[in-house]
Amino acid sequence: MAEPTPRRNEPRLRPAPLLFEPTQVADDPEHFFDLESIDDPRALLTRATELTQAFRAATDRAVEYQAMAAAQLADPRRFDRLTTADIAERAEWTEDYAKKMIEYGRELLRGGGENASGGGSSGGGHGHGHVDPV
Repeated sequence: MAEPTPRRNEPRLRPAPLLFEPTQVADDPEHFFDLESIDDPRALLTRATELTQAFRAATDRAVEYQAMAAAQLADPRRFDRLTTADIAERAEWTEDYAKKMIEYGRELLRGGGENASGGGSSGGGHGHGHVDPV
């Protein structure tokens, strides 16, 4: 089971950096961040855990940016404002999830997160953990 998403008052983990793989290696479906070459199960568990944490951190950060973009696109002051349905369609979300993301994005843009662009909470919809868009 996945660990809960960090809350606003908890520091973000500094996971191992994700390293980009060369194109020819990335095309090999058996290759995944060189994990297949690690023979020691302890080292494999350590590196796989580092990657898991890095992917979670990347996902949390991307969700924050999605929320902020959704809030900006839904801003009634914009002449090119999008409806919640339009935002949901573009992001492949349900309308209910789009509403929650817009609310969360507004909170981040108001400074409701510790640092909307570089730290703070990850929420994904209501500030209490990631909400599944499906």
